[in-house]
Amino acid sequence: MWLGKHISMKQKLLNIIKKDALFKKKIILSSGKVSNYYLDVRRVSLSSKGLYLISKIIWKMIKKDKPTAIGGPTLGADAIVAGVCILAHLDGRELKGFIIRKKPKKHGRQNLIEGKELNSKDRVILVDDVATSGSSLINSLSVLKKEKVKVIKAITVVDRKEGTEEAFFKAQCSFQSIFSKNDLL
Repeated sequence: MWLGKHISMKQKLLNIIKKDALFKKKIILSSGKVSNYYLDVRRVSLSSKGLYLISKIIWKMIKKDKPTAIGGPTLGADAIVAGVCILAHLDGRELKGFIIRKKPKKHGRQNLIEGKELNSKDRVILVDDVATSGSSLINSLSVLKKEKVKVIKAITVVDRKEGTEEAFFKAQCSFQSIFSKNDLL
């Protein structure tokens, strides 16, 4: 117990991800690629301790950037967005939350972006649970650019190191991850 208090938040999160979200078996990813491991970070972000650690680490990473909004592709970003928004509120800061659908709903307001309205004055952070090629985040970035919304940074919990950094470099947007596959494997 005494040692547990001295383990960093990042190390605690890494331990939880390795225990609860890392599956070492062959699997087909959404990109169609075959991988020797699968990461289901939602198993961590949808738990109280896991979400707290992810949110706390991300909030520490971004609060100096003075963001006005945080969001990302549904479903990986949903819990993370909510967690970081709560921490911002507890820190006395206003932070808009939003998610981006894969395609607009066919009913209601038929939005592609759900949540607080964004505008060209917003300073946006994009988040997601796991990135392989970065295509989900890059698609979100494209949606926001069409709306003339400025994205100042994208962050993932885990970068599988299969092209995300390069995609964001090409898109001229800052990218960071809490962990990479090297930390997990």
